Amino acid sequence: MKIKLLAIGKTSAAYLDEGIAVYLKRLVHYTDFSFEIVPDVKSNSTMEPNKLKELEAQAFLKRITTKDQVVLLDENGKRFSSEGLAKQMSAWMMSGDKNIVFIIGGAFGFGEELKKRAAMSLSLSEMTFSHQMVRLIFVEQLYRAFTIIKGEAYHHK
Repeated sequence: MKIKLLAIGKTSAAYLDEGIAVYLKRLVHYTDFSFEIVPDVKSNSTMEPNKLKELEAQAFLKRITTKDQVVLLDENGKRFSSEGLAKQMSAWMMSGDKNIVFIIGGAFGFGEELKKRAAMSLSLSEMTFSHQMVRLIFVEQLYRAFTIIKGEAYHHK
């Protein structure tokens, strides 16, 4: 099973890129993981948010296959503890038949076509984070989930 993280647009803060790089380096010891930046959709200040969401959805849909299980990172999604995420990751790994693609959308969320394609939406918190900050938080939590699965000391209960 392969795991991919897709995110729209470049990160504007070097400290976020540095933090993400730390966890990307760690994750490859546990799984076949990749992180791909989807270029920002060209828009202007008069573009309606729904139109922008649909254009972003099309950009994401071009990067997934029928064999991919799509999980949207969305503030309204299902919430897990770190242990719960580890349990869910284990279940997905045991099923073994699909790759998992996690998607971090833009500031306005996800277009309807992408929502329909997704198997699940996952929330990292009741709080709202910038879509750039979510990248770092999520890769750390994914790393934490793998250390929990492996019984390593990174996570303290």
